[in-house]
Amino acid sequence: MKKPIETERLLLRELQLSDADGMFELDSNPNVHLFLGNRPVKQIEESIEYIHFVQKQYKDFGIGRWAVILKETNEFLGWSGIKFITDEINGHKNFYEIGYRFIEKHWGKGYATEAGKAFVDYAFNEIKADAIYAYADAGNENSRRILEKLGLQYVNSFEYQEELEVWYELKNPNLP
Repeated sequence: MKKPIETERLLLRELQLSDADGMFELDSNPNVHLFLGNRPVKQIEESIEYIHFVQKQYKDFGIGRWAVILKETNEFLGWSGIKFITDEINGHKNFYEIGYRFIEKHWGKGYATEAGKAFVDYAFNEIKADAIYAYADAGNENSRRILEKLGLQYVNSFEYQEELEVWYELKNPNLP
């Protein structure tokens, strides 16, 4: 396992099977899935399968989504992190994408931005990624605002899985 990352309020660490209840709370909420194709999970086994999927990404690519834990209470808030995408999306393939998803009661508290800033730093200083990318549903204003707070710039709109999406990118400022 990789060493966890600490921010002012958060502990960021690799997902573990003990996160299954929190993942189920997160992904079974229809409001969380409003801009994600409206397909909330129905059974905790689906959350366990997702954790196994992410753990395989750790082995295959050395990175994946991480659990976001509130240091003060040790509560699972959701996930954030860098994922290596091998599929072609918006003309890009084999790239690092930043993402986040939080349990609804934790929305609006700045956790996505706080975790995101730590992962931008991690992507550029530890992974040495040339750039990080993100995409979101065009109507998801909150997610778009977070990406902009992280320094990502809007590039274009595109259709993906029959939805209008927006594409963002941030080049590594440490590279020539």
